[in-house]
Amino acid sequence: MAGKLVLPGFVDIHNHLWQSSIRGGCSDQDLDGWLTSCNRATLPKIGAADMYRFVHLPALDALRTGVTTVVDWVHAVPYETSERYVQALDDAGLRFVYAMATAPGEEELVRTVHERLLDPLPLASAQVAVHAGMAGLDALRASWKVARELGLMLNSHVLEHRTDRAAGQIRSLREAGAFGPRLLMNHAIHLSRAEIALTGDHGVRVAHCPLSNMRLASGVMPLPRLWERGVTAGLGHDGGTNDTSDMFALMKAAVGLQRAVHEDAEVHPTLPEVLRMATLGGAEAIGMDGLVGSLTPGKRADVLVLDPGTLNFAPRIDWISQLVLNGQPTNVTDIYVDGRLRKTGGALVGVDEREVVRQAEQAAARLPSAA
Repeated sequence: MAGKLVLPGFVDIHNHLWQSSIRGGCSDQDLDGWLTSCNRATLPKIGAADMYRFVHLPALDALRTGVTTVVDWVHAVPYETSERYVQALDDAGLRFVYAMATAPGEEELVRTVHERLLDPLPLASAQVAVHAGMAGLDALRASWKVARELGLMLNSHVLEHRTDRAAGQIRSLREAGAFGPRLLMNHAIHLSRAEIALTGDHGVRVAHCPLSNMRLASGVMPLPRLWERGVTAGLGHDGGTNDTSDMFALMKAAVGLQRAVHEDAEVHPTLPEVLRMATLGGAEAIGMDGLVGSLTPGKRADVLVLDPGTLNFAPRIDWISQLVLNGQPTNVTDIYVDGRLRKTGGALVGVDEREVVRQAEQAAARLPSAA
């Protein structure tokens, strides 16, 4: 290990891993078009067996690039599909949070999945995923009730697109009583100044997904203002609209977007701040900073080893700057999750990548084209 860099594993706090099924799809559409033509058109057509294949592939991809903890926001699926989804995540060997959405009236299914599928797995935990909005206030209240009873966080997309304001998403979360430290809001791009202040005052956490937001022409999160209000934020890949599992690219985008918008090289996040967002900040945002996010005695051994002696990285000038600006997934040579070696010598341990790809390709061939 001489000459290598050792880091805590990356924490991806917002993903939809099943969307590997539509990677690259609907690439000329904004959020609304992509949701209609790719997301909603594809999910109902994926059976339980193929769901395993579509989740296993990107979970391994995320792990390979250095993500050791992922929060997967899972759309409402049948119980048997949840079984295969959870199995795919567990088989991949990373630490995961299964953020489960349900259809209105089926909120108790969260309890069943939590107790039967997640509790027995040492690397698994749960959140309750919801769709915020006044039209679904009763279902939101029911989901928040289940989350409170199970001691889980609530996880919602909020103001990702300018048209989301008509749904009354922030109002619904406040009226349901969920607007507080146990709420994770994804995207949070089109917040007003008053809503930014409320987010900080109530301790709400946020997930920033800059590559997805760029891809879908959604806008730029007001990250510096949220930071000024003390809001805890982490980074998320956001599934099929990120089109990569590269946390180094995600960090660069988070920094570059704010510098470009504000024309200020010192605006938040700075390079050290964005590296923290990718590790400890993400862990704090999901309430797991007591377990992961830093190389601290007593925490779980989720560790990355990077080789800086490569053409894209050397020579050394500033370690943190080079990690963020020059780092690539190929620099990650070794990965440990919970102390277990998952990648060494640049290859995943015990994984036949060709076979994983072959099975995902076969599953994709059974779906209609998402172009």
